[in-house]
Amino acid sequence: MWKYFLKRFLLIFPTLLGITFLVFLISHFAPGGPLNSEIAKLKGTGNLAGASTKQISQEEIELIKQRLHLDKPAPVAYLLWLKQIVQFDLGESRLHSRKVSELIVEKLPVSLFFGLSGFFLTYLICIPLGIQKALKEGSRFDFISSFIIFFTYSLPVFAFAMLLLYLFASGEVFSFFPLGHEVSDFYEDLSFWGKVNDRLTHMFLPVICYVVGSFAVLTLLMKNSLLDQIAKEYVRTAISKGLSFPDSIFRHAFRNSLIPIATGFGSNLTLIFSGSLFIELVFNIDGMGLLSFEAVRERDTDLMMGLLLAQSFLGLIGKIVSDFCYILIDPRIDFE
Repeated sequence: MWKYFLKRFLLIFPTLLGITFLVFLISHFAPGGPLNSEIAKLKGTGNLAGASTKQISQEEIELIKQRLHLDKPAPVAYLLWLKQIVQFDLGESRLHSRKVSELIVEKLPVSLFFGLSGFFLTYLICIPLGIQKALKEGSRFDFISSFIIFFTYSLPVFAFAMLLLYLFASGEVFSFFPLGHEVSDFYEDLSFWGKVNDRLTHMFLPVICYVVGSFAVLTLLMKNSLLDQIAKEYVRTAISKGLSFPDSIFRHAFRNSLIPIATGFGSNLTLIFSGSLFIELVFNIDGMGLLSFEAVRERDTDLMMGLLLAQSFLGLIGKIVSDFCYILIDPRIDFE
């Protein structure tokens, strides 16, 4: 099995080359690229109509092109960027005037904190709930829980986030939680338990939104997967040999029903690091999702490519983690 995983790890590098080269070409040729963004920044605006207050000469434009490597063919510019990456330099963000690596290191813990909390809470809720729905299929519990699941699934995440803020943080109905941000302004002045309480109150509503984002899919996937296993011959054989129904479920069917859950494990793991744009926008969380949005909006090439490289790498690692989970669930699986 180690040969299979070694091949998967080695395939990460050519896959990353393909992903980054394709996106680099698109950003290089797309209208309104980094050159226009840089020129607009240098010109400034003189009034509300957006009239320029400064004229940029052709010589200055050529200097900007040289600095951004836009005076070279796209493949050459990509190779220059790749040379920079090989030297462990992700470049400098034009938008923030800081190194891209510093920005990622600064924003990653924020998305990691909220993402990991939502990730574990999602699985802790969805797997037991899916099992109960499968065991009590057609009951009142199954009907009521299905109604709640489909109701939450029908709501866009940003709409659900704003609804939570209105109900529990705005003061119009209740004011149990803060309106946003990761911590309060007076966080540093609090005691240890005060800091713990402050973080918990700030993370509660965003984490609920993270859970709702994949709550319905995971729950129904767990239910349908377990129902599919219960209907198979080996479960009926185990029961006919004297094993009780609960034992036949949890000792045999349950493990096999986790395989479809493990399929999406790697993808969900990637979301932890990339962050959620809508949740971060609504709750004013300064994380990776918001940083990625700013990079694309401002055509900040180095920042955009650095984030793409990090998120693509984590996504590919996540796929390998999913395969490893298959083996943990069922050691008989042989990828060879």
